[in-house]
Amino acid sequence: MKKILFPFFLLIAWSCNQTIESKQVAQEVIVDSLEQTNNFYDNEPVQQLPMVQLVVDGEIANPDTVDFSKLPIHSVIVKEALLNADGTNKFVGAYRYDGYSLFDILNTVNIQKKNADVFPPIIDLYVEVSNDAGEKVVFSWGELYYPNNLHKIIIANAVMRIVPSKTKELWPLPETSKLVVANDLLTERNISNPTRITVRSLDASFKIDREIKPLYSDKVKVTDASGKEGTLNIPKGMSPVTFNTIFYGRGRGIHSTTPFTGYYLKDILQSTYPVSKESIQRGLFTVAALDGYRMSVTYSELINRNDQQDFLLIDDPKNNEGGRYRLFPACDFFSDRAIKALSEIRFEVR
Repeated sequence: MKKILFPFFLLIAWSCNQTIESKQVAQEVIVDSLEQTNNFYDNEPVQQLPMVQLVVDGEIANPDTVDFSKLPIHSVIVKEALLNADGTNKFVGAYRYDGYSLFDILNTVNIQKKNADVFPPIIDLYVEVSNDAGEKVVFSWGELYYPNNLHKIIIANAVMRIVPSKTKELWPLPETSKLVVANDLLTERNISNPTRITVRSLDASFKIDREIKPLYSDKVKVTDASGKEGTLNIPKGMSPVTFNTIFYGRGRGIHSTTPFTGYYLKDILQSTYPVSKESIQRGLFTVAALDGYRMSVTYSELINRNDQQDFLLIDDPKNNEGGRYRLFPACDFFSDRAIKALSEIRFEVR
């Protein structure tokens, strides 16, 4: 019997080895250098990027080191550009990045908000991502868990150039793991070797009063990073735009299918909060309603988008319940950040 089984096991082992070798060969020939498919994003070799240990902490019950082996791989395509000192943009290169999304990395953390007793909603959470070089960038919780298009913020462990077919320019390749934000226009938040993710809630304090009648604020106070206060004004001559939408809440479901007409909030705010590397990386808005409802919004998701899914400011002086001003975040799947009776916008650099 042993003499019969031994060759059988050898055959199984040989078959397994052949399967492994076949998979390795398949991975090696995945580069479509002859452009035999219609996929533009597989034409070049993929370079692996060494990962470093990543810790998750902050206002959570289960701080820990990330186990990347349990996470799926996502791919994003990015045109990277940085901000020059004179305010112009400097193109860096076009790439496909593969890696682990912040959505998945934070998916099982147990949130313990320090302000949960006074404000339970999670939309005032934000996330700081930092590295050992002293760099830090911020993301709102809404950027991670509310967008129409998920998994657009990843920590890349592999990269591929997207090479122009005529010029054949070879963009420089990173050599280490990298935080990649696919929806950013200027990619200043794409820092190398992230080592820590810290979950926080806004420090801002507002009086909660859900019984205000009518819920109406006729002006919006704005505060810059230095503490200087002003009033939000829609510039004369600014043209409104209309977004068609399906307005759907995480709790109550469908609200309406009525279009929203308003003004690009980024165009109203940018003169007060000009673009800078510091603002893109660490700028954070606290946006509050008259009744104390508030949310976090990063400077980059509001002013530095490349997907044209912008925040609209709705101005309706006749709306005595939820007016005068309200926000519509076109980038969000849910309506939770569509703040009504908008009364205050504060800005800080974390």
